[in-house]
Amino acid sequence: MKSTEYFLHVRSRADRESIKDDWIIDTIEHPIRTDIQSDGRIRKWGYVKDAGKYLRVILLNDGETVHNAFFDRSFRERQQ
Repeated sequence: MKSTEYFLHVRSRADRESIKDDWIIDTIEHPIRTDIQSDGRIRKWGYVKDAGKYLRVILLNDGETVHNAFFDRSFRERQQ
């Protein structure tokens, strides 16, 4: 999994340490929603059953480099 230096830095935060690479990869490959930001970055959301939460993954505009990943407390599937 390709990632930015920023992602490597923030993933050590207490609220992000529990996020597994497998969950990030699954969200990238099987998102329940995808949006393109104005800067070209790609937001993808997936539901992580094991955590009981929605995961948001931010990719660079190449579509494969992870820039950020976090549990999104405000996401609801009906927003699609």
